[in-house]
Amino acid sequence: MLRIKPRLALTGAALAAAALSIPVAAAAGWFGFGEDLPPANAKPLSVIIKALEDGGNRQIEHVEFEHGVWEVEVHRDGREIKLHINPISGAVVSR
Repeated sequence: MLRIKPRLALTGAALAAAALSIPVAAAAGWFGFGEDLPPANAKPLSVIIKALEDGGNRQIEHVEFEHGVWEVEVHRDGREIKLHINPISGAVVSR
């Protein structure tokens, strides 16, 4: 008959509980994951990038979703410009 020591069983249970809680913690925004996501009805990022490129913004440096808008850094005429894009309409809301 297999006997498991109580201390080993409790340690194993604690490790299993910790492992299962990591995805929940990540979904809750811990460790910087999933803190700010586009709304469900947002345009796909590919559509927004395509519209920016079609508007003459060929050098897109950085894209990040933060504070409810897409923050996009572009380089135009030797200058770095930060654009804020509405995720639903795709419109530039500030520069």
